[in-house]
Amino acid sequence: MFAYVVLEIRRTLRDTAFLVLGTGMPVLMYLLFTNLGGAGDYDEWKAASMVGMAAYGALVSAMSIGTGIASDKSLGWLRQLRVIPLGPGRAVLGRAVSCVVTVLPTVVAVLLAGALVNDVRLAVWQWVVLVLLLWIGALPFCLLGIGNGYRLTPQSTGVVNMACLMGFAVVGGLWFPLEAFPGWLGSIGEFTPAYGFAELGRSTVAAELPTAGPVVMLGVWLVVFGAYAVASYRRSARTV
Repeated sequence: MFAYVVLEIRRTLRDTAFLVLGTGMPVLMYLLFTNLGGAGDYDEWKAASMVGMAAYGALVSAMSIGTGIASDKSLGWLRQLRVIPLGPGRAVLGRAVSCVVTVLPTVVAVLLAGALVNDVRLAVWQWVVLVLLLWIGALPFCLLGIGNGYRLTPQSTGVVNMACLMGFAVVGGLWFPLEAFPGWLGSIGEFTPAYGFAELGRSTVAAELPTAGPVVMLGVWLVVFGAYAVASYRRSARTV
């Protein structure tokens, strides 16, 4: 499986357009959100927005793997993979590991923009923990993207992924705090995986331990999306 993971990482990193756009878009959005109309005057807002946009960028990079998988499926790559002795669980895990690796540049780029451009100041340990949590915490969304890729066509995968990203960003509180939403919508947002993901980063910025609720919720979604990815892989084996 190690060779398979290395192969998938190399294939992804060769896609220069994906790396540039996937990394540059969240950085640009973060700088626009925090420096237009005097918004950048508030240090707390700059730090909170940095976490939210880094989480959003991680989600974009993570779920983009689904489009690649759907394209591979249409080109017959999955049929070739089934020649090697790689079970559904290991195949999905290998893709997930390669996906998480490609998330790291996006997270680091947004955090660097916060530190170098917006003058966000954190302790060294906070920067390190922030990178690790936002990096590893993207795993559930990698699994969701993988599941969509195995189950859907390339065109529908892109549409479904975009709908998921917009829903997570808005309802999950990545772009705007849940306190700004109506009470019922804010309550729903707390059960989304994106909210739990972003809370890991926000608690780190506040130098606090994350509360149990968001951590447990993110763990539940990890299991749900993992089961979905494995089931989608098995389904694709019967149809491809």
